[in-house]
Amino acid sequence: MRILYYNENMNMKNKARLVDVNMGYGHQRTAYPLRDLALEGKIINANSYQGIPEKDRKIWENSRKSYEFISRIKRIPLIGDFAFGIFDKFQEILSYYPKRDLSKPNFALKKIHSLIEKGWGEDLIEKLKKNSLPLITTFFSPAFMAEVFNYPNEIFCIVCDADIARTWAPLNPSKSKIKYFAPNNWAVERLKLYGVKEENIFLSGYPLPKENIGTEKMEILKSDLKNRIVNLDPGKIYHRQYKPIIENYLGTLPKNSDHPLTIMFSIGGAGAQKEIAVKAIKSLSKKIKNQEIKVILVAGIKKDIKEYFLENIKKMGLIDCLDKNIEVVFSEEIKDYFEIFNQKLRKTDILWTKPSELSFYTALGLPIVIAPSIGSQEDFNKRWLLRLGSGILQEDPRYIDEWLFDYLKGGRLAESALGGFIEAEKLGTFNIEKILSKCSG
Repeated sequence: MRILYYNENMNMKNKARLVDVNMGYGHQRTAYPLRDLALEGKIINANSYQGIPEKDRKIWENSRKSYEFISRIKRIPLIGDFAFGIFDKFQEILSYYPKRDLSKPNFALKKIHSLIEKGWGEDLIEKLKKNSLPLITTFFSPAFMAEVFNYPNEIFCIVCDADIARTWAPLNPSKSKIKYFAPNNWAVERLKLYGVKEENIFLSGYPLPKENIGTEKMEILKSDLKNRIVNLDPGKIYHRQYKPIIENYLGTLPKNSDHPLTIMFSIGGAGAQKEIAVKAIKSLSKKIKNQEIKVILVAGIKKDIKEYFLENIKKMGLIDCLDKNIEVVFSEEIKDYFEIFNQKLRKTDILWTKPSELSFYTALGLPIVIAPSIGSQEDFNKRWLLRLGSGILQEDPRYIDEWLFDYLKGGRLAESALGGFIEAEKLGTFNIEKILSKCSG
């Protein structure tokens, strides 16, 4: 395992072919902070690029639709849990202990490789070969495709979760040239158990948006976090107890925050948990009207979810608060959505989300209220957040007007915010850039 850190004076001579997939937002969100690395600024979507063969598109589409369908029906009592349990078995993450050789490929990995060996992805790789810069992908399948079809340059795969299933590692890991950017130590050790060579694993951290960080001095991140902690510790209980620690990392806090107390609900690409946000808004309606709290609802690129939110805002008599103390984040284009989302995060104090790739955004000094997880990988992301102390399991959303403010009074959320900032890696984007430069320079 090699650990490399970003140098602000680094000369980036190299570009890369940056590839993601459209399966929820996770893999595209992971690629977005690295867009400056992409050749001509273009991120290639492996399942919808221009000219994709119909047979390839159908394989991707069936996979995406299956995931979104299963995520939605999981809400149905008994039937939903049973159906999702069967689906989740294919992406199951085996227990870490006792430590043992887990390099034997599972059924899902064999199935993926059988499709690739029949030609799935060959068209994509042949197109990428025409300008064969180092390849960075945020999903394992394109990395496997590149190796099978003899991509002539370096192949990198970014791990998007705190722990991963066997399907992320190559069929024959000891012979593979695929290199991995790991977000944390746990993922590093898991890749080793899967047989990935140590020299092919980089502890980079998860790539976070530069517009929320600044340079490697993190001036934007620290400024935003100062204002956030003021909102999260209204009684200054946490500040009085831990003033030296706060000032050591951030400097002196402002007397007042530059924005009202703000909570963001980000419910995921499939929209499986939108009801949670609506229950919470109903509970917070008086405080929203009294301008005691601001709520940001993230609809992403899903127009039906946007309409669902707007309809319920109207039913609750909060339409006059729209664009003031309630905002709905929506865009028709994914890149515009990410831009708006990152901008809104700067004035967000609490992020309520299922433990997806957004778990890593706790490194921005964001306390995470953890919604129910969907899938094995999210179970492990939840465990990671709880170990850091920066995640809090959601209580009943119908009573958020009580429990959220109890957490605020005790300074618990301020503690979570600073804990996420201190404990989680923040410079993953910069580290990946440097690693790319060293490996391809």
